[in-house]
Amino acid sequence: MSQKFVSPYDHHAPAGAEDWKALYPYYMVFQDNLRESEEAKFFFCDSQHWPNVFKPFDAITVEFAVKCLGQYNTRQWLIPPANGIDFKIHNGYCYMSPVGVSPELIPDRVPQFLERAGFYFQNWNDLLDNWHRKVKGVIDEMESVTFETLPEVVDIEWVKGGVGLDPTYHLIHNYNKMIDLCYKTWMYHFEFLNLGYAAYLDFFGFCKESFPGIPDLSIAKMVQGIDVDLFRPDDELRKLAKLAVELGVADTIRENDLDGALTALAATDAGRQWVAAWEAAKYPWFNFTTGNGFYSSDKYWIEHLHIPFGYVQDYTAKVVAGENIDRPTEAIAAERDRITEEYRDSLPSEEAQAAFDGKLGLARVVFPYVENHNFYIEHWAMSVFWRKMRQLSDVLTDAGFFADPQDMFYFRREEILNLLFDYGRGWAMGVPSIGPSYLPAEVARRKKIVDALATAPPKPAFNEPPAVVTEPFTIMLWGITTESVQGWLSSSDNTNQLKGMAASPGTVEGVARVIYSPDDLGLLQDGEILITRVTAPSWAPVFGKIKATVTDIGGMMSHAAIVCREYGLPAVTGTGSATTTIKTGDRIRVNGAMGEVTILEAA
Repeated sequence: MSQKFVSPYDHHAPAGAEDWKALYPYYMVFQDNLRESEEAKFFFCDSQHWPNVFKPFDAITVEFAVKCLGQYNTRQWLIPPANGIDFKIHNGYCYMSPVGVSPELIPDRVPQFLERAGFYFQNWNDLLDNWHRKVKGVIDEMESVTFETLPEVVDIEWVKGGVGLDPTYHLIHNYNKMIDLCYKTWMYHFEFLNLGYAAYLDFFGFCKESFPGIPDLSIAKMVQGIDVDLFRPDDELRKLAKLAVELGVADTIRENDLDGALTALAATDAGRQWVAAWEAAKYPWFNFTTGNGFYSSDKYWIEHLHIPFGYVQDYTAKVVAGENIDRPTEAIAAERDRITEEYRDSLPSEEAQAAFDGKLGLARVVFPYVENHNFYIEHWAMSVFWRKMRQLSDVLTDAGFFADPQDMFYFRREEILNLLFDYGRGWAMGVPSIGPSYLPAEVARRKKIVDALATAPPKPAFNEPPAVVTEPFTIMLWGITTESVQGWLSSSDNTNQLKGMAASPGTVEGVARVIYSPDDLGLLQDGEILITRVTAPSWAPVFGKIKATVTDIGGMMSHAAIVCREYGLPAVTGTGSATTTIKTGDRIRVNGAMGEVTILEAA
């Protein structure tokens, strides 16, 4: 068995994508002159957050996110064992390499971390209230930004008002402002996040030491049963379904598309009452993407209302059939309390119980943020950001720069400034801009490269893995463990057994459905088992259809694992190769408590 993965320097692009490196910033790709040092690092593919090939502009999300993650770990909180995460784009996919702290430096970081993190832990609620104000302020700023086609002449009022500027200034200024606000958003994203993980990891470590042999899943269960805003969009859909039945308009909703239903509902008092509830649910809860907010192509409910309406139709049908569509919150909370009491009572002293209570109490206070930030940043804020970027691309498309508004995203964020200046330059001089004649061939060339990259799935990792994976965030968030890495190295296409993280308990058998894109979620049938690289929180409405979830990547604290536990759905995460090993139609068994997936019968 090989003891290491291929080097990224020996892993070549698929045919047609040979010039892919030029699409991304130089500091985000492997450089030939750094081969020796880069091959000394272990990189794993972060398909949990970035499962698809990047268009050049979309790489802004990994660039901002991972840089901001690093600055909090390394420079702000001084988390004792963990600095930032090095990252590279290779053949269009994102690869991560956690940066550890030299053991001799850790003792000096501990008191600094305790002072800095301690201040946040002691003032958590006040600081979190302030965080909400800051994030909503950024969203409001984004909403106020506009992009408009350059006018034939400058408004006479600008002349009489002595403004001294022209609309090209504001066009460029507003673009820069949107990029700045996006950057600011990602700084806020990580202000609390790593502290939420740190508090959980502190409790996790205490449990591992105090209760030898305790399963990771048992520790996770002690912080489950949380009420978080991330579940509100799905909760709103369930309420709308119940209201449809209560008001007697269920048939109207089930038997019509969105436009037809709204037209019919407007004709009755009961219908108008339902429509009012539908409208009230939209803001902010429909600022929710079927993806994860990291790609310009992500579809948001607020702009594709047929998506949430389809889920409402599904829920309504279940309510009419007498099914319970509520999340099993009481059962999950009861299981949480049972396990907590069982382990607490086994501690030998009051001092140990007090320490247990303190660490668990802190974990429960801070843990909701681990999910909540996802709604406010990835969903709501990025919904506005991408919408504004599409408004800008509409301006350039109308000016003849692009045939399709999506074409703008084949250019890096700094290249957009050149396009805007070209547009403004031609306008200012009264001559055609160069873009409309130059860009079509360049867009076609870049599209060809991106499409070619997408034909080859990413390698799970590069270079030699560490003998033992110890970095806690890597284990908890991505599910990268010593065992999982060895499993990737020894994987065989003929295996009928997959091992992953025991992410959410329960054992079920059923037919597999492999899903690569949220656009394919409509293919899921009642009673199937979802197999995917990674789930998004916005997939929750399909959890009422499926028996279990299996993912390629993800740890105990991944969104997929947390959401599945809160919905009472068995899950195995971090298998590494579920989507390439299991085929749609295979009959499989999922044991969420043991982290095992077995192919019982091939399709």
